[in-house]
Formats: sequence, structure tokens, C-alpha cells
Amino acid sequence: MFTDKNIAEMRSAGLAPLTYRLRTELAGDAWHWNPRGTWSDPVHQCGYWTSDDSLGDPITVSYGYRLPRRGNTIDQANDDGYSRIADGDKESFWKSNPYLDAHFTGESEDAHPQWVVIDLGSQKSVNAIRIHWGAPYAKQYKVEYWPGDDPMHLHADDDDDWQPFAHRSVENARGGDELIRLAEHPRSTRFVRVVMSRSSRTTAQPSNDIRDQLEFAIREIELGNIDKHNRFHDHMRHAPDRHRQSVIYVSSTDPWHRAEDIDFSIEQPGLDFILPSKLTNNLPVLFPVGVLYDTPENAAAEINYLLRRNYSLEGIELGEEPDGQWASPEDYAALYTEIARKAAARNPRLKLGGPSLQNFEDRLLTWADKSGNRSWMNRLLKYVRSAGVPFDFFSFEFYPFDNVCADAAPQLRETPKRLTEMLSSLRADGVPHDIPWLMTEYGYSVFAGRHEVDIEGALFSADTVGTFLTLGGSKAYQYGYEPNYLQDELKCSWGNLMMLQLTPHNDQVNRLSAYYAAQLVTKEWMQPLNEPHEIFPVTVKQTKPTSSPAVSVYAVHRPDKQWALLAINKNPNRTARLNVQFNVPGAHQPIDFVGEVEVIQFSRQQYTWHADGPNGHPMRSLPLARFTREGSSSYELPPYSLTVLRGKLPQQGATAGVFKERRLPSRRVPSSLCTVQESNLQPSD
Repeated sequence: MFTDKNIAEMRSAGLAPLTYRLRTELAGDAWHWNPRGTWSDPVHQCGYWTSDDSLGDPITVSYGYRLPRRGNTIDQANDDGYSRIADGDKESFWKSNPYLDAHFTGESEDAHPQWVVIDLGSQKSVNAIRIHWGAPYAKQYKVEYWPGDDPMHLHADDDDDWQPFAHRSVENARGGDELIRLAEHPRSTRFVRVVMSRSSRTTAQPSNDIRDQLEFAIREIELGNIDKHNRFHDHMRHAPDRHRQSVIYVSSTDPWHRAEDIDFSIEQPGLDFILPSKLTNNLPVLFPVGVLYDTPENAAAEINYLLRRNYSLEGIELGEEPDGQWASPEDYAALYTEIARKAAARNPRLKLGGPSLQNFEDRLLTWADKSGNRSWMNRLLKYVRSAGVPFDFFSFEFYPFDNVCADAAPQLRETPKRLTEMLSSLRADGVPHDIPWLMTEYGYSVFAGRHEVDIEGALFSADTVGTFLTLGGSKAYQYGYEPNYLQDELKCSWGNLMMLQLTPHNDQVNRLSAYYAAQLVTKEWMQPLNEPHEIFPVTVKQTKPTSSPAVSVYAVHRPDKQWALLAINKNPNRTARLNVQFNVPGAHQPIDFVGEVEVIQFSRQQYTWHADGPNGHPMRSLPLARFTREGSSSYELPPYSLTVLRGKLPQQGATAGVFKERRLPSRRVPSSLCTVQESNLQPSD
């Protein structure tokens, strides 16, 4: 991926700042960001790992390490691991994260209850559970069932909550193998939860490390029904295989591991490969630390290393998609707090933030707390504020469409609405307005498909950036910067999130539609220099109004005093004619561009995709089309196209801009930058 030739191609797209993404968090792996480091048990090459923060040989590559105490069946990376709770091996075990224990958090013993959720796959008759405890075991726990459809993916209209079995609570348990009758009569349910609140603080490990004694460990769970003959029937599937075991979700996982657990499928480019390279464009980089599956000591060592190298940092992003790993906001916040305190002690000026939220619909919800609050972000922010640690920026990801097999046209029309609703939801949940909002990843879908490499990928990228910046976002980072290969994840079409395509049989790199969209946005709509650009809202009026307009328009006042409109026609078959007017306070009537207007376009005239399975490639991949014309009130947009209109207004020196809520004093500003009439739609030739 990262040959000098490919790096030059990447940089030519015009993107400037970088953010480094952390796949180990998605895989449920610990991250040896430096292959040199120390084990807590160096004799046996196992335990808790801390990478070396001294300045030795450059770090060019790093790897994740699988966790042998893993709890989740599913992960968000290669999804090739499995839960030790349902693997059929009573010698293996899951253990929750010791850093959530009161020993580290300083809170009450039951402040961070840990849980296991069992998915039986369908409604089953349940009245008993057998838990094979490890050490430490739970002295106090309860067992509950979910009456609704799916407790792991909540929606705003869901009002279900966990319900107790008749004999739900166990007090003063003694570990070992416990068979518990949950109710006299079986209950039909699919999801069952075990909630643990008091630990025995014992260990079976030959270790003096306090972390081995903290939290909870389970070797295996059986869940089912005791019949009238007092025989227990287990409904769970037990196998060391993600696809053959019952699906298990857990609240957290112990980051203990061994040297032999190296995961070569989770390879990360080294810190000293990326940060001194030309890819940074000499700009600060947003860099992550591991949170859910690492230790605070390893995160602090990484931060110390970055500071010792004097790398220019935009900030430190703590973790990646904790909501997507089913972590509670309080558990993630406790781990965030521990790392934030260590980081602030090293450099109080360092910007810290997160949590790199996974894409969601409606609202980001979790199970209700004691006060009934179900907002994941609201509860995270409350914890962080009460802990008094920095939360300097907010980050999230945007991948709106799971179904890459569906028709792209209606999905593209929905993009601005989906992103707007997502941001409105986060504002309602209390995310501060006065800190930067970073969209640290965006892409058409988390799944690979043709839309990402065909022209639809370009339309989506430009539309997403325009919407985000117009709504006050600070920076948008496009996922898929590096060259890559085609994939067929949903078995319906080949594609990938990428701007540049590697070809299997030679070193040729194909420029894809997202590459040209990046060029259009960064070099034509925006001015390619590091100075403020003023973003204005645009009113779009349609002759035939629909809930999801086919045309989006975004406006910027550039440092060179030109006005630039980014117009996107998301109709695959019809040309749109735009009537453009600027409404300026004090003007007697709307005004138009004057003089020559530069028009830069990208459409099927420049780009077509040839679908041929793994051998798919662009049949046409041409530079952006550009021409000039006299200023007018009317401009045509080809079907499925991006167009930049760039020019000046009359009395240019008398107008200035509005950015967010700050007004430039003593100047007249457009109240609504322009009105666009989408009219005279004609079929394309």
C-alpha cells in the first residue's frame, strides 16, 4: 500500500490532515504499538503488556494480540474470534476488565456491575442456568430476561427493559459450578443477562499481581430448562467457533494475554512509519490510544513516546467505537478517566477526546440507568465532567447504509437528512457546542460494494462533507485514503471504501470516483491552503418538492474572496437546471454572479465503472472537466454529477461572511446565501 509512488498518488487527492485508526480496538485485541516492551510476568512472557516508550529504533509496524480471556462472540474487525464462555472448554474462561474494579476507579464496589448477555438465537423455554465460575467469582449476582426483540440494538421507540426471573438474585455465592432454578415455570425468551456486582477477589493464578484478583471470571454457562423429571436441558451451543457457538456479549474483557497470541491479521503501520512521512503534509495528526482492550499504562507510555519524538499532534483520541463494542458509557468513561489523568500529568496542554462513536440511527441509546436515562453520550459526559478530566473534542463516525446491494439513488437522497438527524440527536443529548466536532471516519457503508467505487461514491463523499461543514462540523476525515483491493462482503457486488485501487497483476493504481471528489472539494470548492473558509447555509427550493431532494448545494466564501457553490445532482437519469440567487441584506433584489464563472464538473462523462467481479476497474477515469462562462442566474447539472460554480458578486468588497455564530463587525452579510430552483428536469441524452 505505502510505496513512494502510492503515497504520491494519495497526496495528489488534496486531503491534508491525517487521523490514525485503531483496528485492534475493533478486533478485541491488545495493541503492541511498540514491539519492544515488558510483560507483567516476564518469565512466562504473559500478563499485562506495556510497550517501551524509550527512543530506540524506529517503529515501522505493529500488531494486535488476541485475548485468551475474550468474552464477545462477535467483533467488528475480522470477526474470527470467539467467546470463552461458550467454547465448550471448562479450562478456558472469560474475565472482565480489572481496571473497572473499585481498586482502580476509587468508587464503590458496585459502581461498575459487569454483565454477560446470552443470545439463544430464537425464543426458548428457560427456567434454569448453570454457571461454571472461574476465579474471581461473583459473590452477588442476578439473572434477568429481555421481553422484547433485541436488547443489543435499541431504537427510540423501544420501551422494553430487563425483567427479573422469579428467583433472580443470588447473595453470598461461593463459586464453583452452580445450577440455579430461575422460576417454577419456564419462560419463553431469547436473551438472558447475568449481572455481577460483588467480586470474591480470589485468583487461581500463581501470581501476586492484584489485577488477577479483581472483577469476575466465568468458565462456561449453560442455559435452559429443568423438566418435570428434574433433568436439565441446555439450549446453548458450545464450540470454539464464532459461527457454531451461541452468541455472547459481555460488558468488558481482561487485557491479559501471552506472546503466542500475536494476531498477524491485525497489522498496523508503525508510529514512526506514518508520523515522519510525507502523508502528514507537515500538519498535526489525530492519534489514538487503546482503551477497551489495553491498559492505562500502555496508553500512557504511547503518549509519552509521541511527546518524546516531538510529533505534531492534533490530539489524542481515546479508543474506537466503544458503543459498538457494547461497553456501557460509565465503563468506557472510567477507563477514559484513568488514561486522561495520566496523559494530563505528562502534558496538560495535550488535547484529549473521543469516543469515535459508531454510526447509529435515531438516537444512541443504552439500557436505562437508575434514573431512567438511556442516552449513551449524555451519561458519558456526566461521568467525565464529574471526574474533572479533559474532554476537548468530540468524535464520531458516519456509515449510513448497511445495504450496499440496494439501489443507490434513494440512499444518496437520504444522506444529508441522515447526517443532520444524527447531529441533532447528539446536540440534544448534551454534546457541547463549544468544542470541535470531528467526523473521524465517513464512508458509504461499513460493507464493501459497487456503490463505493462507482460514481455514487463521489456523490456521497461530497454530500457528506458539505452537510457536515454547513452544520458546524470542524473536520471530516475520509476513510479509505490508502490504495486497496476489491471485496465482495455481502455477496452482491465488488467494491471497497477506497480512492485508489490496487490491481492484483501489476503495480498500476487506478484513480476511483472518490479520488476525484476529494480533488473537487479540496482544490476547487475550497482553496488549497490552510486558512479559514466561511461556510454559509443554502436554501434549496424545488419546483416539485419531495422529502429527499435530488439536488444539494453548499456554499463557501474563500480566502481569495471568491464565492464557490458545490452542487450535487443525485438523479441518475435527469439533468437539473439551477436558478442561483444571492440574497444580500440591503440589496433591493437578489443578485447573481458577475463576470466569468468557473465551472468544474465530474460526471459519467469523466468516469464509468466496469463491473467484472474481482477484476472490476474504471473503463473511463478522466480528470475533472472545467470551463468558463458568463455569470448567469441559471446553470445545468448533468445526471449523477458534482459541479463547482466559482465566481464573484457585485461590490465584492462590501460583503463578508458568517461562520457558525460569529459575525464580522461593521460589514453586511448575506442572510441566506442563495436560493436554488431545481427545475426543468429533462431526461439525459
